[in-house]
Amino acid sequence: MCGSNPDSKVSEETAQEKSQRRGFRVHQNPPWFLNILLAVQHVVIQSSMLVLVHSLLNQTLQEEGGEWSQYNYQCMATSLFSSGISTLLQTMLGTRLPLLQAPSMEFLIPAVILTSQKIHRDNRNGTEVNYTLLQTDSVSWSEPVRELQGAVVIAGILQILLGLSGVCGVLSLHCGPLVIAPTLCIIGFSIFKEAALFCSANWGVAALVVLLIILLSQHFHSYLHHTLLSITEILLPVVCVWIVCTSLEAAHIFPRQHVEELAFSRDRNISDFVPWLWIPFPGERGLPLMTVPSLAAGVAAALSAGMCSQECYMATARLLEAPPPPPQAYNRGLCMEGLGSTIAGMLGSVTGVTTSVANACAHGLNQCGSRQSIQLSAVLCLLLGASPKLTQLLATIPLAVHGGILSVTYTVAIATGITYFQNTDMDSGRNIFNIGFTVFMGLLVPQWVSKNPGSIVTGVQSIDVLLLSLLTIPVFLGGVLAFLLDNTVSGTAQERGLPADVSGSRASAAAGYSEQQALVYSLPSAVRMLLAHRRLANFPFCTISPPEEVPSLEEVTSAEERADLLLSCRSEGEATPNWHKEKVPNSE
Repeated sequence: MCGSNPDSKVSEETAQEKSQRRGFRVHQNPPWFLNILLAVQHVVIQSSMLVLVHSLLNQTLQEEGGEWSQYNYQCMATSLFSSGISTLLQTMLGTRLPLLQAPSMEFLIPAVILTSQKIHRDNRNGTEVNYTLLQTDSVSWSEPVRELQGAVVIAGILQILLGLSGVCGVLSLHCGPLVIAPTLCIIGFSIFKEAALFCSANWGVAALVVLLIILLSQHFHSYLHHTLLSITEILLPVVCVWIVCTSLEAAHIFPRQHVEELAFSRDRNISDFVPWLWIPFPGERGLPLMTVPSLAAGVAAALSAGMCSQECYMATARLLEAPPPPPQAYNRGLCMEGLGSTIAGMLGSVTGVTTSVANACAHGLNQCGSRQSIQLSAVLCLLLGASPKLTQLLATIPLAVHGGILSVTYTVAIATGITYFQNTDMDSGRNIFNIGFTVFMGLLVPQWVSKNPGSIVTGVQSIDVLLLSLLTIPVFLGGVLAFLLDNTVSGTAQERGLPADVSGSRASAAAGYSEQQALVYSLPSAVRMLLAHRRLANFPFCTISPPEEVPSLEEVTSAEERADLLLSCRSEGEATPNWHKEKVPNSE
């Protein structure tokens, strides 16, 4: 009996749904009005981590009696300005993925530990603690703040050295699904305390923001396909709730609730001290202070931020259905992040910049991962960072709204990590133990160490800072455990979700880019010609140089545009290739 195969019909429908669900890819440029909306949306998402990091750091510094509040907006503006520079470097010379840079917990935790250890040491020595930031003649940074800047510079320099050495690219070849999946899950789970802290400002407002985002991005997505409502599924709820809360607060109908732990959010009498125009430049607040404790904090921040960024590269590529990054892209990305953090520290920022997990996960909600939109977001960061008064506007967003944004975006990191399990043998006892142990210990140990910081006392402050920082950052501990267990516990390639010929796969990855990889990760032609110069073809620049046989980017782009045109004209699209799924041979 002849007839159509129902399985093929289902696969065709699935392919058509995939082609309809896919938005703008990395190399595609949305219309100008969509570009602006997407750029503003990314800046709003980025502001959640910006406010979180500076609020918690402000709390630590204010507890020590410093006149910090009136300068916090300038520090926020500096971080925003540095994020714009780092984002442009990342999208032009780094991985070239649509990744927005922002302050992160990987820099905040060592900064808080460094400051706390210094205060405790001075108290034990009987030294009077007076870290006043305002002097009679001029404004100068106190010693702990300059020490934080030194830690940021050290972290940036270390990341540059790690990127040029090629260590990041070599390690990426040994990171299979059982390393990526639990680490991404830990990244998503690690923010739940801070998200709950922000949501506790007003759980009703936070729940409303989460509900609206879910409705626009999930329930109404098929009806609002590629419309303004579906693309701005985060910006629209945030703006609406922001306007309503501000209006009700002005009318004294619904006073905004504040989190008691965040003194920065309650200060309303410092607006007169915030300038409209203020462009940071190196040395304005004094040179960064590099001490042995700041070196320890910088090392911890560099290692943790590098591991988190590497996971974000993989997650972003998977969410946008792009090929996995090649080793050279990992090395370039770490170099550009290190350069961005070095610039941030020299400009006076107290926290470095790294890939924003929230912005990377936002690509999974609207499938709009255009590189041009992220570059426009970087320009907006530069403009906002040059005006502390405009940066202050981001701080007026209710904390509960920021909590709702973090609650939605970080869940995508968890879900993306879970998707990597589909390529592994989840009936294997080896895999079950490795995954459970990694996630459990990656969350347990940092929680206990943060509650008992006095349990690690070696007598050397720099070693205490290093150990406390590394053991308090979940992504570092979880990533190291996942990497060691997956590469030391015996298991077949099929169990681990790796290609059968691992050595051959690594050799082909080092041989050259495919057309799809060149489209996403290839450098501009002028930069490729510069790196191909005889004097730059040797170590260490060979670790960041693309292979010589990279096809012409113009040819690849034109071919992809023709394919997209044919795909849009067809009633039934072909299956979108999934470059992440490796074909594992049958056990037979």
